[in-house]
Amino acid sequence: MTEHAFVLIPGAGGDGWYWNRVESELASRGHDVVAVTLPAADPQAGLPEYTRAVIEQAGERRGVVLVGQSLGGFTAPLAAAPLDASMIVLLNAMTPLSGESPGQWWGTTGFAEARAQQARQQGRDLDNEDLLTDGFLHDVPSAVVEQLMARAEPLQSDGPFAAPWPLEKWPDVPTRFLQGVDDRFFPVEFQRRIVAARLGLVVDEMPGGHLLALSQPVELANRLESYAADLAAT
Repeated sequence: MTEHAFVLIPGAGGDGWYWNRVESELASRGHDVVAVTLPAADPQAGLPEYTRAVIEQAGERRGVVLVGQSLGGFTAPLAAAPLDASMIVLLNAMTPLSGESPGQWWGTTGFAEARAQQARQQGRDLDNEDLLTDGFLHDVPSAVVEQLMARAEPLQSDGPFAAPWPLEKWPDVPTRFLQGVDDRFFPVEFQRRIVAARLGLVVDEMPGGHLLALSQPVELANRLESYAADLAAT
C-alpha cells in the first residue's frame, strides 16, 4: 500500500476534532494525516488567515491531498499551490467562484430555496427543526454526539465571509467532489447543479448527512484512500 499525506480542513467552527474518526482510520492504514484547526473564533481572521493556518499546520508536507469540508471548500483551493497539492477533495462543500465572497455564496447559489424544497419533499418543517440536532447530527451515532456535546462549542466569526474569493480560476489540480446523499443542509440535488455549473464535475455520492467524518468515517476513509490510489496510478 502506498502511503499518502492528507490535510483535512474543517468547515464552520474550524475545529480539527471534527476529523478525529477519519484521522484515526487513515492513520491506521499507514497514511500521514493532518487535521487542521482554523482560527474561526477570531473576527479578524479571514480566508488568508485560514489558508495560512492550513499551510503552517501542514509543515513540510508537499504533494498532499487537500480535503475541504463545507466552508473549507473556500480554503482548500487557496492552499493548493503553496502545498503543491496532488488533489483537492471537496466534501459536502461550498464551491466558490472568483470574486464571490462566502457571504454572497448563499444567495447566488439559491441555497435557501434548495434546502426548503428538500424539506418539503421529505415532509420536514424547517421552522420547527433544530439545525444542530435535526440538520447536522441526525445520522451521527449517539456516542459520537455525546463526545461532541461534551466539548466547548466552536465559534464561527464573520471574518471569512466578507472578502471575495481571490483566485481568478480553479487551481489546475485534479479535483473530486464527494457528497452525502442524506445531507439536510446542502441537498444533493442542489450540489449536483452547483458543482456541474462551477467546476464541470459530476458529484460522487455516498450515504450520510452533512457531517460525514463523524457519521461515516470508515466509508469516507475508503473513498479518500481510493481517490489517492487512483491518482497515484495515473
